[in-house]
Amino acid sequence: MAARSGVQRLGGRRLAALVTGVAGERAGYRALAQGVRTLLLDGRIALHTRLPAEREFAVALGISRATVTAAYDLLRESGYAVSRRGAGTWTELPEGAQLTSVRPPLAGEDVIDLAIAAPGALADELSAAYAAAADDLARHATTPGYHPYGLPQLRAAIAARYTGRGLPTLPGQILVTSGAQQAVALTLSLLGRPGDRIAVENPSYANALSVIRQLGLRTVPVPVTEDGWDAELFGVTLRQSAPRLAYLIPDFQNPTGRLMPREQRQRIIADARATGTWLVVDETIADIALDAATPPPFASLVAGRGAEQIVTVGSLSKGHWSGLRVGWVRAGTRLITELTAQRVTADMSGSVLDQLVALRLIDREPQILRRRLPLLRALRDHLAAQLRREFPDWRWQTPQGGMCLWIDLGRPIAGPLTRAALRHGVRIEGGSRFGADPGTFEHRLRWPYTQPAEVADEAVRRIAEALDAGLDGTDEEPGRPYWVA
Repeated sequence: MAARSGVQRLGGRRLAALVTGVAGERAGYRALAQGVRTLLLDGRIALHTRLPAEREFAVALGISRATVTAAYDLLRESGYAVSRRGAGTWTELPEGAQLTSVRPPLAGEDVIDLAIAAPGALADELSAAYAAAADDLARHATTPGYHPYGLPQLRAAIAARYTGRGLPTLPGQILVTSGAQQAVALTLSLLGRPGDRIAVENPSYANALSVIRQLGLRTVPVPVTEDGWDAELFGVTLRQSAPRLAYLIPDFQNPTGRLMPREQRQRIIADARATGTWLVVDETIADIALDAATPPPFASLVAGRGAEQIVTVGSLSKGHWSGLRVGWVRAGTRLITELTAQRVTADMSGSVLDQLVALRLIDREPQILRRRLPLLRALRDHLAAQLRREFPDWRWQTPQGGMCLWIDLGRPIAGPLTRAALRHGVRIEGGSRFGADPGTFEHRLRWPYTQPAEVADEAVRRIAEALDAGLDGTDEEPGRPYWVA
């Protein structure tokens, strides 16, 4: 089932749609080159991808071939493309340039980072877990320390966690990964092939969308609106497109915060079984239930062998600490074996110390969440009150859980606003970062409520200053560093 390697190539129509969303209709050659650079740095075009032939691209855009030739020349001159005789033109990065998704924070700058939707740890619980784990290290120190599937005790604890929530699980159905992002990447790369269709919520988690693009999967977007999911539309999409995969965040969806009702889950499961679609269910936020009960695992609604076509991803990042890179995949034992074989080609095994810490935190999870959730609820309500006071025209639905507000700005200003906010010392993400297609959700802003109240107040003040100073529609240099989580 391993994914086949192959050349990544963008068709003319596909690149035309992507660039048009960034540069607009009938763009000149400079705007066209800028659009390709932006898409490359933003991760929406993979590095070392073959661009369409000039004539093909020109026809798709409805412009002259000379315009495309000039744009490609500009990309080559600036180091963002390279041509090989007889092999076409390929995306490249100039020396010193970095993709936005992997660039570090700006050193020495007083920047409030709202691109990260994750809280700090409860320091006393984390310290106690590390102290207890250190005591356990002695008996592991005499071993090589490689556990490709994960530490056996941790696999058993995660399996028991699922069983206790209504989804009977064996330790052999668990693969411990270096965070949920690795779990998603491993699963999609194993189950998907370049060119395969994948149904995705729109909007969806930015880093998962980046993985999908880099793997060359073709997204089939299904909207998540103020009212949540349309299960009938989701079913129609599955039946008409027959995607090999679907990626879902049913629990306090990132970024909208919506919670999928039980009956919609059941309908999507039935439609996926009918079309043979693998469901990759991201439950990393399921524990952050602020005004609702923690939902049961998605796969618990399936009886018998039907659950084998559902792959569940989880982690300790949101409920405990993102600095502890411990996530997992829950799936059938055969798939777990195949995922592990693929995993060892990348990092062999996770940290034994981190897994011992995770074991302690899982044991203390009920007590930790009893402290964590009221704090997040208070931060959510505080931020909402501040935003209503400062920006009375903005609208959002208060989420029942999760870690961010999905704000409707009332007009498509998210791009200029985020650039202006950065100039005033706030890094925040506009809705387009979470769209399955470029240029969408320009009227949306994702605002996490994971910062302390005083930091949130300062961020509100700075963004108000940015708006008062006025927004311009001009792009700054593409690739200003940011990170989304």
